[in-house]
Amino acid sequence: MQREAMTRSIGLALVLAAAVAPAGWAQANSSGTVTAADYDRAAKFLSWNSAPLVTGMASRPQWLPDGRFWYSVRGDSGTEYTMVDPAHHRKSPAFDSQRMAATLSAAAGNTVDPSDLRVTDLDAQSVTFVVGRQMWDCNLAATQCSSANRRNAAASRSVSLSPDGKLGAFIRDWNLWVRDMATGQERQLTTNGEPDFGYATDNAGWTHSDRAVVLWSPDSRKIATFQQDQRNVGEMYVVETHAGHPVLQAWKYPLPGDSIVTMIQRVIINVDGPSVVRLKMAPDQHRSTYCDDISCSGNELSDAQWSPDGSKLYFVSSSRDHKIATLRVADAATGDVRDILKETSPTQYESGFDQSNWQVLPSGDVIWFSERDNWGHLYHYDLNGKLINRITQGPWPVLQLLRVDPKSKTLYFVGAGREPGDPYFRHFYSVGLDGKGLRLLTPDSADHSVSLSPDGKWFIDTYSTPVTPPVSVLRDSRGRLVMPLEKADISQLLATGWTPPIPFSVKARDGKTDLYGLMYRPSNFDSTKHYPIINNIYPGPQTGSVGSRSFSTRGDQRALAELGFIVVQLDAMGTPMRSKSFHDAYYGNMGDNGLPDQVAGMKQLAERYPWIDISRAGIYGHSGGGFATADAMFRYPDFFKVGISEAGNHDNRVYEDDWGERYQGLLVRYGHDSTSYDNQANQLVAKNLKGKLLIAYGTTDDNVPPYNSLLVVNALIAANKDFDLLALPNRRHGFGGEPYMIRRRWDYFVRNLMGAEPPHEYELTPPANRFSRR
Repeated sequence: MQREAMTRSIGLALVLAAAVAPAGWAQANSSGTVTAADYDRAAKFLSWNSAPLVTGMASRPQWLPDGRFWYSVRGDSGTEYTMVDPAHHRKSPAFDSQRMAATLSAAAGNTVDPSDLRVTDLDAQSVTFVVGRQMWDCNLAATQCSSANRRNAAASRSVSLSPDGKLGAFIRDWNLWVRDMATGQERQLTTNGEPDFGYATDNAGWTHSDRAVVLWSPDSRKIATFQQDQRNVGEMYVVETHAGHPVLQAWKYPLPGDSIVTMIQRVIINVDGPSVVRLKMAPDQHRSTYCDDISCSGNELSDAQWSPDGSKLYFVSSSRDHKIATLRVADAATGDVRDILKETSPTQYESGFDQSNWQVLPSGDVIWFSERDNWGHLYHYDLNGKLINRITQGPWPVLQLLRVDPKSKTLYFVGAGREPGDPYFRHFYSVGLDGKGLRLLTPDSADHSVSLSPDGKWFIDTYSTPVTPPVSVLRDSRGRLVMPLEKADISQLLATGWTPPIPFSVKARDGKTDLYGLMYRPSNFDSTKHYPIINNIYPGPQTGSVGSRSFSTRGDQRALAELGFIVVQLDAMGTPMRSKSFHDAYYGNMGDNGLPDQVAGMKQLAERYPWIDISRAGIYGHSGGGFATADAMFRYPDFFKVGISEAGNHDNRVYEDDWGERYQGLLVRYGHDSTSYDNQANQLVAKNLKGKLLIAYGTTDDNVPPYNSLLVVNALIAANKDFDLLALPNRRHGFGGEPYMIRRRWDYFVRNLMGAEPPHEYELTPPANRFSRR
């Protein structure tokens, strides 16, 4: 009955399409096919084609020591570089592009297009360009260019530079070394590193690289790091596919429930000695308060801060299950450690959104982040862990503490949900250390990205929405407009027929909580038609389906909609940037994946808009979205008819320990047959599949190992279920944007959800060298 109803619905939709759609669509759908011309039109909206059509958008600004900043803008005639002097309200070209290209061409012996100058660095006197594979340094007057000296360029990518730029720390043979960046001379700092017990190594779980994870002291004389012990940690394996013998890749990869996981022994290294001071404490967990790794950004040690004079190191130790965070201080000379304060949570403690928000001030006072009242806010403590005062409060969260001015005792931070409108719009604020004088610094109702000057006097405010393009302005520290900078132009994009997504809100599973999302329609949308609906899902818990509320062409969703679908993205309960209870909605039950909210929201949209055919509901996602997609097909088999699950972590017992133990809790075994992780294991509910499911994975995925997908494959076979499988050889985790995967995704939905035949082996052609097999 269900299949017959769906067939009748598809047939009705085809009849309606033939009756009311433009001639091209009528011809395609009357024969039950979607043509190459339809795919051509959809391909125009993919990001590699649509993003370049947005001009006049400023890049992330780079501040110079003299208080000026520069940024780049892509215009109709190429990329331009702009220098701004905030103190004098002046904006001018950073250099003469025509003259620079001529000088650079002469030096390189190769014609350089002035509209295609590629800047990698710029300061008050010079600018660095890339021409082919060669680096060139030129003066800003564009009178002289010389080949840049990039000693050991390949190795330098794994080097952590000291604050004075004179030394670079790197790993060799499990030990930490430093290199004099001027002479290239190298010195060994540690001597007792050994395999799987090395210094500053960043290779636990899905993160494994040769970079050195360190935190330099302000005077460039000390390094805070650790000796990482994973000598008895279990390993992960993937196999490269080649003619001849396969190549085995193996690395340490602890899993939830393992009795032995990666641990770190914290140390402080005196570079001048050299000498190693081992902190007097038990080995610490390889954990952070806001990401999966002890290093959350680049190669810097996370959750650690030096005192201004380098005599003390402040750091946070997180328990294995993330429920306890302890702020500590270590004496850099003796290694003595003292606890300052401790925060506990019944679920998991986070110190902020995409960064830690705790900070120790030069005075010794502590800024601490807590969600103890259900909202993320800032608190003022002394160095003995005594609460002095609360700084922020209200039914909205602080997201990122960007600056503390110790002289004026003013804090500058990013928050969300305080102003009317979309609660995910980020705004910039200031407030006194005493909690008084809260000031909104970004008045426009939009999502704001800010860049503060090092001295805190100015900030660049770039704001936009999913519908309106970015505007960049310069403001002072009180939020007053100083001067306009750039305004993006989307006229070329609109000329292609591109239309922005439609923001919407629906109620969550409880019928009370407001949820927010975006909806995409084809450019030739016709309200008298009936369109299949596709949910593009990412369930959290570290982000949501929509992602940033800033403007982008959102090519993947927009292109798929162009084929004749309604595509929706909805941030369900269990995702961040709201209250803690909202974020923890399915803590300990990751199999929930926010799916009750997704289903409830899609049904409400179908009731609101008669052109949505809810009987033809599809879903797709990558990574966590792949996990949620298969979960949706198994737990809601009568609602979702077609799903595409890519690189899914289908059972977090086969994913890195930090992820599952943070959001599912520590693994508990109940006898021999069940565990506390059973409620999130997709293979245990795979027998419920009724619709069409495509499972795709990369055979060398070192983030979500392919065994996650194979567990589900095995369960589907055992249940005698039909499904489709796509194994991409030698691909890592990020294959979702490959042209082949995109085309197969389109084909699958066109054939199985729309009921039409796609063009045979249509080939998407992105710009050259855009994709690799990693």
